[in-house]
Amino acid sequence: MCVEEKRRLVLSLKQKINLRLDTLQNLMESNYHLQDPTKVYELTLNISKFWSILSEEDREYVQGAQYAIEDKMIWKSPEKTL
Repeated sequence: MCVEEKRRLVLSLKQKINLRLDTLQNLMESNYHLQDPTKVYELTLNISKFWSILSEEDREYVQGAQYAIEDKMIWKSPEKTL
């Protein structure tokens, strides 16, 4: 068993989902969806498989990402306030 396979076994389902959500966030914030929309959209579909256990906030984020991908919109993350 390779290291990657062992790592997959160790991660809980929620950790896997959070990792995918973090990846989606990084791709969206870097506007990578404008370069490779198929790859990023496929990631949203992969996350959507777990719709029933996603938080409302995560569901909205995924839907917003899909909308931005489909409409080729620049993704702007909210400004951080002090």
